[in-house]
Amino acid sequence: MPSPRTSGSSRAATPPWDVHRLPRADGSVFLVTGGNAGIGYFVAEQLSATGATVVLAGRNPAKAEAARSSIRSHVPGARVLAVRLDLADLASLGPAVRSLEADLGVERLDAVVLNAGVALDDPPREETADGHEFMFGTNHLGHFALTGRLMPLLSAAPAARIVTTGSFAAKSERLDLDDLQSRHDYRPKRTYGRSKLAQMYFGLELDRRLRAARSTVASVVVHPGGALDPLTPSRPPVHVRTTGARLRAAPAALLVQGKHAGARPAVRAVLDPGVRGGQLWGPRVFGLRGRPRREPVWNHLADTSVAARLWDASEDLTGTDFRTVTG
Repeated sequence: MPSPRTSGSSRAATPPWDVHRLPRADGSVFLVTGGNAGIGYFVAEQLSATGATVVLAGRNPAKAEAARSSIRSHVPGARVLAVRLDLADLASLGPAVRSLEADLGVERLDAVVLNAGVALDDPPREETADGHEFMFGTNHLGHFALTGRLMPLLSAAPAARIVTTGSFAAKSERLDLDDLQSRHDYRPKRTYGRSKLAQMYFGLELDRRLRAARSTVASVVVHPGGALDPLTPSRPPVHVRTTGARLRAAPAALLVQGKHAGARPAVRAVLDPGVRGGQLWGPRVFGLRGRPRREPVWNHLADTSVAARLWDASEDLTGTDFRTVTG
């Protein structure tokens, strides 16, 4: 592509971001939670095409192995590893990180994509092994505690990134700081949206604290927009799309997209040197579909007092002390 003319400068302009021509990342190590299915799978597949080593973190070894095989079949020469990790069991996080270091030989992480998540459709309310509401405990508290344990590996990289995958569903939600566990007001869709909102608050507050500590690690928040299975290409046995499902979902493609496209904001947040900590990235068209772009931080996410109170509560609920790693 020819470079545009510049005035008094011989420097070539930075080429536009191309989701189909990702920059090389040979030698980098990226960890993706929930990388064995859904959006996380496509984040892992796309990152593996850059030459990086990608570690899939999930609780089901069989699903992880299926995802590894699928990625290798679509990306010849892909370097894909797996570590067993259960975000709904805080006691399992320490052994998982030790396995990452001792068994897989990981000495640093250039990025972690906090993608894994659960969404319950129906009552009754469920709890994690630690007694936390299941969606809040898994989606937010599990990632909060995991990030604390991964900070030494992230700090060992020259300029690591923590990419938190939120949800467009969080845009219309507000946190109830007096009922974070949804004990008094449990409605599955609302509780899910709030759990993702908590993740997004965490990602932005984490970057503020990293900057204050002069850390080389940056924290970025992304969301996938609207991402539907029927618009997602098949990756058997990880995901199988029937012709009938694809045809029925075709009209929806005017507004939303498949999970392969929903992965792109996270992939850009990992790879694009122009991305900065504290930013929010999502799809270009109405925040629902299209190429990834930076968007203004949502008004309620900019409330630092809510973020700080959530942070304190999360430290208390998980027993995680970030002061030793963020200053």
